[in-house]
Amino acid sequence: MWRLNKVRHKAVRHGDSLEELKLKRREHERALRQARRDRQLVSKRLLLNDDEDQPEVTMDTNTGEQDAVGLFLKLQHGGLGREAHLEALSKVLRDPSAQLAFLKQENSMHLLVGFLTGSDATCRLQAVRCLHELSHSPHASVSSACLPATPYLLTYLSGQSTKFSELCLYTLGNLCPDSDAVKEKLLAQGIIPALASCLENQRHNLAVVEAVGFTLSQFLQAKNAAEKIIPMKDNRELLAHGALLQCSSLLVSLGGAVAEGNKEEGLELFICPLLRCVGNLLSSCPVKELSTQAGDVRIVAALCTLVQAFLQSRPALARESAWVLNNLTALSSASCSALLTLNLVPGLMKLLPFSQGINTMILRILANIAHKKKHFCAQLTRCGLLSALCATLKMADQEMVTLSMDVLYMLVVGGPQVAEEFVKQGGFPLLEALQYNGEGAIRRRATHLLERHLLSCSSYCSENVPCS
Repeated sequence: MWRLNKVRHKAVRHGDSLEELKLKRREHERALRQARRDRQLVSKRLLLNDDEDQPEVTMDTNTGEQDAVGLFLKLQHGGLGREAHLEALSKVLRDPSAQLAFLKQENSMHLLVGFLTGSDATCRLQAVRCLHELSHSPHASVSSACLPATPYLLTYLSGQSTKFSELCLYTLGNLCPDSDAVKEKLLAQGIIPALASCLENQRHNLAVVEAVGFTLSQFLQAKNAAEKIIPMKDNRELLAHGALLQCSSLLVSLGGAVAEGNKEEGLELFICPLLRCVGNLLSSCPVKELSTQAGDVRIVAALCTLVQAFLQSRPALARESAWVLNNLTALSSASCSALLTLNLVPGLMKLLPFSQGINTMILRILANIAHKKKHFCAQLTRCGLLSALCATLKMADQEMVTLSMDVLYMLVVGGPQVAEEFVKQGGFPLLEALQYNGEGAIRRRATHLLERHLLSCSSYCSENVPCS
């Protein structure tokens, strides 16, 4: 909570406090907007019918509950009109109160499963639509209630129509966030191999690949993903089925569209799952297979485009793109070379003043390049990296300063001329000042750089400075 300054006898102070209050409020509102955007990236998705633009719920609470119960009774008694009743039920189930009312009816879920597994194709489609509406529920208990249907949803990922596969995938993805028990059940039922198989069978269908990426990302965002889910994912199987190549190719296409000015609202909801999948799969890909698994170097240019395009509007997405680029350059010399050859490094260096984790990720990428080959260090120097490091060494962010000295170390050990150039650009006093930094790791790095690599260069430069 903000408090106005109680000292009001100076008008200028009062004005300053009001301006400060407005500034804090704007920053708070900006943070709330960003939090909402970030939540969208892990939220549920509702796949609409082709003939509707927005989900509409016009009924009041009592009417929705009554309609849900009435349609359940009609479906339970059978007879003609089952398709129409299921279609009507799918629309009624958009009402959260109707969802609970329907699930309170005895054997309601078994009724839907019966239609889902029946011989009537139209009823199967309408039944999965009902399940999809339920999976979008704000009530956490609904996802557990849908568990009897999940084995059939997994089975139907292969062989059905594209629309049917999409509905099954988004329904499964929506069920994940509400309950760890549901995640565990789906993993035990084999959802990861099912996703891999679906990706292989429908790899040419963009809509299905997007849906696979969404569902997979819902699992990868779990807190215990690194310990429990990723080891169960069998990345080798996903790699063998071409998951990395397919996702990378899609990112290249999307990067090209964004470069041409296409930044439609909601595009990030497609891009983010692909980034998560590519970033995680890269860590499991053998280095010798990287060139064939991740595609050509166009992925590097696409990632740089995404970082720069979403820097202001979607910083979380820009950070994700930089994270994937970091994973790629950590493994691949070809990717590092492509950044230099395509003249993409200067654009990355312009991002170093930005916060929110983007600048530290950019420094890690530059460190990856410098670490790969000595002649890369010379190329980075020609790109102006030394002057950029002089700026980052002055930052208050301790992590940025530490990373900057790590990059500087890799540059100066590459050749004495780099150390001399750094001293000429005024870097020596910066490191001298850092010897008195409160962080011990920074002090040690600064002292090591000065005594081992820069002290002699400083003396040389001082002796050769012309007298004024």
